[in-house]
Amino acid sequence: MDLNVTGAFIYFTIPIFGGIPITQTTVSSFLVAVGLIIASICLGRNLQKRPSGTQVMVEKGVTMLYNMVADSMGEHNLHWAPFIGTIFLSSLCGSFIGLTGFLRSSTADLSCVLVWAVMVSVLIWRNSIKQNGVIGWLKGFTEPIVVMTPMNLISEIAQPVSMAFRHFGNVAGGGVITSILYIALSGLSASVLNAIAERGTLMASFLLVAGIALMVWYALNARYNAQKAAELKRKPTKRLLIIGLLCILLGFFGLLQAMGVLEGVPVLALGIPAVLSCYFDLFSGFVQAYVFTLLTMVYIGNSCPPPAKEEAAQ
Repeated sequence: MDLNVTGAFIYFTIPIFGGIPITQTTVSSFLVAVGLIIASICLGRNLQKRPSGTQVMVEKGVTMLYNMVADSMGEHNLHWAPFIGTIFLSSLCGSFIGLTGFLRSSTADLSCVLVWAVMVSVLIWRNSIKQNGVIGWLKGFTEPIVVMTPMNLISEIAQPVSMAFRHFGNVAGGGVITSILYIALSGLSASVLNAIAERGTLMASFLLVAGIALMVWYALNARYNAQKAAELKRKPTKRLLIIGLLCILLGFFGLLQAMGVLEGVPVLALGIPAVLSCYFDLFSGFVQAYVFTLLTMVYIGNSCPPPAKEEAAQ
């Protein structure tokens, strides 16, 4: 099996500054940004004192965002809530946009999440310089001893790299796993159904009859098996039912393959990759967006201590 895993496709190149490539990631990120702007305008206008159902949901989401920022970063850092919400929604929608089938998830490109991680690091450095000055910020790299300077520098570089690779690796890895499984099931589908179709309709008919016979046998003995299993305090086995269903499906699709109806259709690949996609694209996308946002809040919150700590330090 030859699997070629490539990066984002380049649509065209703008001939300035040595050439600016417009890739799938660029288009996806632009569409996500435009979509979030339009959604913000539509959901934020015409607010009523007696809110509608949509307004209640939006207000609940905004309240949850501010509570999360207050719990993670402190009440004094509530002004970071719009930035945190933007990072979370950009990451979440950037992962979900890949479900369209014709657009690439922007978070599956390392350049996208790396820019976010570097931006967070720049904000951390800016806050440290604002509080301690340039000299005080530079002194932080030599504490507690000068020998630790290389380790401190490596730590500053590793922070955005680890944030970016964690997010990118989970999203891109899920897509690769789903693609590999789809290709494997497609090959298995072609091999099995072609092997059945090569023997004509006889093999397919035999599998259909065998499957139906097994189903009938299971149905006739289901009550007896259930009573026996109850006496033995164990669950009744359903192996005959599963084998019967499998024989019926193989016989049915093999018959269609022999008739030329399913030529080139990967029957065995239908459904399973979609289930995995629900995990990798939906659940994992949400988790990675939340983790990236949580790390952003922790890192920025550490660089923005409450005023009481600042006065005590002075």
